[in-house]
Amino acid sequence: MSAAPGTDLTTAAVATTGPVLVIGTGLLGTSLALALTAAGVEVQLADTSPTSLALARDMGAGAVRTGESAEPALVVVATPPDVTAAVVLDALAAHAGAVVTDVASVKDRIAAEVRARGGEAVARYVGSHPMAGRELSGAGAADSDLFVGRPWVVVADGATPEAELVVRNLAVDVGATPVRMTAAEQDASVAAVSHVPQLISSLLAARLESLPEASLALAGQGLRDTTRIAASDPRLWSAILVGNAGPVVEQLRRVREDLDALIEGIAPAAVDPGSEAYTAPGRTGDIAPGAVGAITDVMSRGNAGQARIPGKHGGAPRRYAEVQVLVPDEPGMLGRLFTEVGEAEVNIEDFAMEHSPGRSAGLAMLSVLPSSAQRLEQALDARGWRVVLS
Repeated sequence: MSAAPGTDLTTAAVATTGPVLVIGTGLLGTSLALALTAAGVEVQLADTSPTSLALARDMGAGAVRTGESAEPALVVVATPPDVTAAVVLDALAAHAGAVVTDVASVKDRIAAEVRARGGEAVARYVGSHPMAGRELSGAGAADSDLFVGRPWVVVADGATPEAELVVRNLAVDVGATPVRMTAAEQDASVAAVSHVPQLISSLLAARLESLPEASLALAGQGLRDTTRIAASDPRLWSAILVGNAGPVVEQLRRVREDLDALIEGIAPAAVDPGSEAYTAPGRTGDIAPGAVGAITDVMSRGNAGQARIPGKHGGAPRRYAEVQVLVPDEPGMLGRLFTEVGEAEVNIEDFAMEHSPGRSAGLAMLSVLPSSAQRLEQALDARGWRVVLS
């Protein structure tokens, strides 16, 4: 577990003082508990689900809190956002000496409810949101490295500086980078970079529901990439999206405007080849006026937007070279590839795998620094790998 890239939390000093009570043993709560436990911090666990609680305990995330447990110094509420405010208020009342934070992806509504009902105790409440997650949910999907290199939003509206520092230290201790925002700024930001992308992915995947098997057999990595998060938990996301409805609706309206403009631009080109209006390809007028412009506009803007996405560990965007390697569909081959890339002293910055059922090999796409690409290709070729030259 690392506090930052290359730093081992099992040996690095941490600022978080236990006990830390984690309420909610789903993906985020259990991942956080695992990271803190690995760093030597005492963790107590609580959950309304005995099954989830037992699983997190058995995974080594901490000890189940009982009536005899010591009072926590920090309480982390990791429950669904529709119940988060109530749990935060209960924790503030039950643990008068503890700083309380939550990790819900919605902040404005939760913060407003806590401020309205929390009285003087709100000085000990700091909202937060680690920008980390997976399409899988539950304690079984937890990962102690989930937060490494990820931004962790800290919303300290109304909290004391001392309480804010406790939560900032928590973020740093599990490898994240604290980012201070207001609740409204956070919600508007995640609507654009997380919530609407989830909906777009789900909308795209929904188009596949009635698609013939023959068509699905043609699916490639592009479809897998754009629909990966469509496997997320509908119940959890319903609570998240309803809680952030205002910013999400605003973003969806902008997407709708772009779709309407694109449809208007392309529609005239959608002519039945059997109709009198159809012009054979290659003749003047075979492309409807405006169609190319509409497509070029949205794709160019997409290029510009994609280029602004931060690079690895939240740094500036970086361009990587892609080395493509055929990997035989045999046990241990992917592990061997990673080992031999390491032996070539090349770091993999990103990785994707394209493999369809029935194929004897998959295509591994290794993103590396441009200065390392040719050396890696030569090293893998010398070791017998088939490198696909683009």
